[in-house]
Amino acid sequence: MARTPKAEGEIPSDIETLTFEQALAELEGIVKALESGQGALEASVAAYQRGAALRAHCERKLAEAEQKVQAIVEGPAGLTLRDVE
Repeated sequence: MARTPKAEGEIPSDIETLTFEQALAELEGIVKALESGQGALEASVAAYQRGAALRAHCERKLAEAEQKVQAIVEGPAGLTLRDVE
């Protein structure tokens, strides 16, 4: 059975190691499986919980990427990248 977050906002370590693309692909698979309506109730609930954790992970990865893009600033020498902490 898939591991689920123990607390609100906690992302399982196996999801933490996924790239954005890997997490999104797995999330898309879960959505398709849930939309088919063929799974057992318990399995569907577990899949939904994992999907929620994958969604949170993807959102965090997107926010991190957005911060990096926003760190590109225009100066006298043109566009530069400043460090984001």
